[in-house]
Amino acid sequence: MTPRVVLVEDEPLVSMMMEDLLTDLGCEVAASFGALAPALAWLSSQERLPDGAVLDVNLGGGETVFPLAEALRARGVPFVFATGYGVLPSDGYPDTPLIRKPVNQDQLLPVVRAFAALA
Repeated sequence: MTPRVVLVEDEPLVSMMMEDLLTDLGCEVAASFGALAPALAWLSSQERLPDGAVLDVNLGGGETVFPLAEALRARGVPFVFATGYGVLPSDGYPDTPLIRKPVNQDQLLPVVRAFAALA
């Protein structure tokens, strides 16, 4: 089955590139957001949850994606963090995969396979 993935990335060009990578790897990008509030609103309105999420850690305006990560975790939706920084600025996610930007297919392939196994 095709995994449905939500993407949160605040840089438009990076977001487009990541959407293309996810699609090329066989995912359906169920939704893509550049900010936290619309992503949270979307998640709370969904009857069918995504199979996984790719989350940029640091969003524009000093926002972080951690409130969405918590909401996903509470619903049992797996996710991976994407960051251009070396480490996560929060230690509350020791078992969450971290992929480094710039993201490529080799980094996303195991993530997509894990999401697909749950689809």
